[in-house]
Amino acid sequence: MSVSRSNVNEIAALSQRIRKNVLQMTHRARSSHVGSCFSIVEILATLYSCVLRVRPTDPDWADRDRFLLSKDHEAGALYAVLAEQGFFPRERLDEFYANGTQLAGHVTHHGVPGVEVSTGSLGHGLPLGCGMALAAKRDGRPVRVFVLLSDGECDEGSNWEGALFAPHHHLDNLTVIVDYNKIQSFGAVAEVLNLDPLAEKWRAFGWAVTEIDGHNLEEILATLQKLPFETDRPSCVVAHTVKGRGVSFMENKLLWHYRPPDVNELRLALRELENHS
Repeated sequence: MSVSRSNVNEIAALSQRIRKNVLQMTHRARSSHVGSCFSIVEILATLYSCVLRVRPTDPDWADRDRFLLSKDHEAGALYAVLAEQGFFPRERLDEFYANGTQLAGHVTHHGVPGVEVSTGSLGHGLPLGCGMALAAKRDGRPVRVFVLLSDGECDEGSNWEGALFAPHHHLDNLTVIVDYNKIQSFGAVAEVLNLDPLAEKWRAFGWAVTEIDGHNLEEILATLQKLPFETDRPSCVVAHTVKGRGVSFMENKLLWHYRPPDVNELRLALRELENHS
């Protein structure tokens, strides 16, 4: 399947809207994880605009593809793309991180159309995804399951149990995407717990693996259109990304794992995004 310029332009525009929403949401709520949200924006925009078989007006459609954001601290980015794609009104984004509302700081499915499961402690998404993919296989449903992991999350042993399980059960309807931005909560991934060679580890567990630039829209779309990479094997995409991508003073800065933009930083960031639209 070819990658059209119109698709790429659509994804690029959606990506910018997601970033603007995330900035405003985190500023308003005084919440965090802007940098981590920004590293997955192009991946989310591509999935929800051109890849996932979903119906925003019928979010519980039985044969929909399932998407699980296992790196659940980036709830703001997921809520933003769901609102932009019509799963719920954009106005609901004002509820983000506010007491008594349903758009919690960690991904929650209760009252949020389009969210499959609530995720909290890291390392749960892949095991859940394995179960969903296996159930779909046994039920004979054309359901695909996508799980987005963080690189720091790959420190969790539960992920590697899932990585063993999926090839054993020939889950070629399961795709893992690893957001490899190389910065986790306490510093550089290479210093906290080195994962390299990450792609080779997934291959050794029996997955069909490819590495991509996680911000190159043509590459992301072309790769995801080839799924599954091999029959009878789960697919893994190691996406090399930049924490804070899109706003120059946030890029590759651990600081933006933890803090929201203040009024001046919000203004500067939104202006920079406008200038690159």
